[in-house]
Amino acid sequence: MNTSGDVVCIGESMAVFVPAREARTWTQGVGGAESNVACHLASRGLRSRWVSALGDDSFGRTVLGRVRASGVDTADVHIDPVRPTGLYFKEPGAVTYYRRGSAASALGPDLLDRISLERTSLVHVSGITAALSPSCLDLLRAVLGDRRGDYRVSFDVNWRPALWECGGGPELLRELADAADIVLVGSDEADALWGTDDPAEIRKLLPKPETLVVKQGADGATLIESGQRVFEPALAVDVVEPVGAGDAFAAGFLASTLDGRGPERRLRSGHLSAAGTLLTHEDVGEQLPAELVSALLDADEPAWRGARVSTEGVKLG
Repeated sequence: MNTSGDVVCIGESMAVFVPAREARTWTQGVGGAESNVACHLASRGLRSRWVSALGDDSFGRTVLGRVRASGVDTADVHIDPVRPTGLYFKEPGAVTYYRRGSAASALGPDLLDRISLERTSLVHVSGITAALSPSCLDLLRAVLGDRRGDYRVSFDVNWRPALWECGGGPELLRELADAADIVLVGSDEADALWGTDDPAEIRKLLPKPETLVVKQGADGATLIESGQRVFEPALAVDVVEPVGAGDAFAAGFLASTLDGRGPERRLRSGHLSAAGTLLTHEDVGEQLPAELVSALLDADEPAWRGARVSTEGVKLG
């Protein structure tokens, strides 16, 4: 059986705990940028595969089960008999990680010798992996530099300052991003890393990628590709929680890119995917109803700008 998928997402996922309404209790979930993208892609009917490592523990089994239940191929997830699954605790205004020495932090470039990329259209990675360990940084360099097939590599910068306490993040993330085919970066991330939030200036810093997407929060997103610059405003959303919206945007944009769509539609697809996650406390939210997505993708500019998404539905202006 061939376990290759159209999109391969490589990176760590952890067990995440959030405070429950009852005092001194916690609700367990799953958190991980790359597996979030894989889950969103699977919900759109794409064949997606998540490649990582988990501990041989109850947390790892929960993570694996939930990602697999989303329709993602997990056949290449390594179960480490010694190292644990990473954990993090998410409270209002604070996130605490317990991921040092995790199973995923031991991943390295030899991973590429153990998986098949024969039928892969796209490999998706993020800057989080580069901060986990020297071997994980080597893995990303290998993914970006040692192409073993006719596929593109997308790179979401995913700047996490707490993971780069020893420094080196801005230079390394610029190096990695500039080696990718498709780059996604938040304007706030670029400003913190490289001192500019201007898409044109970011493009000067990253001249090699075929495609650059600068996510500009509630304002929208800018795509720079083939000498063309396109801005598409974001949907107005009554936000419940922003965590995971960037991964949802990436999945929507990448799915539409793989489908060969035009610039505006690819950006709208990202915004629509993000909107579904912004309406929930979950890292991977529900997609908006298909008929609504179709209508908004084809809407004229005034209708798009006038739409507002909330947990009660969508109001069209």
